[in-house]
Amino acid sequence: MKIAELSAQTREKIKSVRWDRIIEKHEGPEDWESVLKYEEPEFIEIEGCFVLLPVDKSHHPNISIIRSIWSTDNNSVTLFISDTTYEDDPFFSGFIAVCDRLKGEEFFLAIVYHEWFIIERANVFE
Repeated sequence: MKIAELSAQTREKIKSVRWDRIIEKHEGPEDWESVLKYEEPEFIEIEGCFVLLPVDKSHHPNISIIRSIWSTDNNSVTLFISDTTYEDDPFFSGFIAVCDRLKGEEFFLAIVYHEWFIIERANVFE
């Protein structure tokens, strides 16, 4: 799936969505319209589903999904991400994304994208 292949109506739907961010101590709501205007995002396939993150497609080779948590209705996914585009230190390369399925669409769109210090899961969880 490619953004260029989406209908104009679907692209407008994406542009209307706001998302929350905390990146490099900058926080607050953003809108997808500015992401599409100033970045070149593209879909990433995760476990057979397409997800759009607010990052440039040049990051994709450097992105690893550490863990994904899907909602029971499969309309939302929380992703724990390592993006080593700028830094491979876990202190600076971790992100969490909460993504929802856009109504009437087959893909997921990030509504939250925050920095996360990559923390190993403790052995006390199943």
